Amino acid sequence: MLPHVESANVAASVDKLLAERGTALLSMKELIAAVRERTGTERSDADLAGLITKKAALLGVAVLSD
Repeated sequence: MLPHVESANVAASVDKLLAERGTALLSMKELIAAVRERTGTERSDADLAGLITKKAALLGVAVLSD
């Protein structure tokens, strides 16, 4: 069985999404939904939350863990 290959670069999409949203307090659930909508990823919510948290910390963006 071949591994799943995503058509979009999820990490780059997260970077772009966080940059677009600016410094406003962001909801983790909304961010996960937006990443799924943009990329069609099948990654788990926990995996996406970890990626978003890491990227947000690097960019200095506050994310509400809801």
